[in-house]
Amino acid sequence: MSYPEIRPRRLRRNAAVRRLVSETRVDPAELVVPMFVKEGLTEPRAVASLPGVLQHSRDSLRKAAVEAVQAGVGGIMLFGVPASRDETGSGGIDPNGILNVAIRDVIAEVGDATVVMSDLCLDEFTSHGHCGLLTPDGGVDNDATLAAYADMAVAQADAGVHVVGPSGMMDGQVGAVRRALDAAGHQDVSVLAYAVKYASGFFGPFRDAVESALEGDRSTYQQDPANLRESLREVELDVAEGADMVMVKPALPYLDVVAAVRAAVNVPVAAYQVSGEYAMVEAAAANGWIDRERVMMETLTSIRRAGAQIILTYWAVEAAQLLRQRY
Repeated sequence: MSYPEIRPRRLRRNAAVRRLVSETRVDPAELVVPMFVKEGLTEPRAVASLPGVLQHSRDSLRKAAVEAVQAGVGGIMLFGVPASRDETGSGGIDPNGILNVAIRDVIAEVGDATVVMSDLCLDEFTSHGHCGLLTPDGGVDNDATLAAYADMAVAQADAGVHVVGPSGMMDGQVGAVRRALDAAGHQDVSVLAYAVKYASGFFGPFRDAVESALEGDRSTYQQDPANLRESLREVELDVAEGADMVMVKPALPYLDVVAAVRAAVNVPVAAYQVSGEYAMVEAAAANGWIDRERVMMETLTSIRRAGAQIILTYWAVEAAQLLRQRY
């Protein structure tokens, strides 16, 4: 049979039919909102390059966490912005460091009503801005960094976090974190591995949000944007080391990678719609060039369609609210 008997447009005739036959849906429970908390703030502070995103005070973070739960988001990913930094990033391991304090605050506020996650990396806490400890010649010392990550993981788990997110792209980081958590009695804390993290130009606004001290780049440990097979190898290694979930970062420029990772593993796959992706849409919308809400939802749908079961996005709360209204 052919035209006029076959008419695919019948299934697009109105919104109700399109909704009925939709192949891909984004669910609020699959969205995770990144949140920043800055030590010493008494009021939240806007991040200029991320419209609508805040550096939170401890009090405003608690309120934002409750709002996220009420919207139905699946999780919160916490990032700390310390008042001071040092060469070893000791503030990330200190039980009284801002990130560990924030974890306790959020857990006390929302408990198990959503999944509380924490970034497990030294870059926000080091004076040089790199994700690991440095060698005398200025390189990143992979194995010394693993020991610091192990201590940081235990500190976050002691604070009550549900999921740790090792994001520094050190070789062996998932295994080191998993062993440390288990040895400390935190067998139930999950590991969301940043298994595929590219040396991307899309991270700029995030570095404003965490007030990064980085000079230079991270190309010796984050991945080459040209490589896909390398990403699958990284994923395979992380799963073998005990990752409970794996993540691709960024998302939109790497949808082919998201799809390939989804096909390769049997653990949940996440993707991080990073700050540059978000900021581009916000900037275009502010200039009246695109329909902001429509493009927001279109990007999230594309990431879900590529195979990401979990999406980290700065739009998580707003998108969750919109989705609950629609469905």
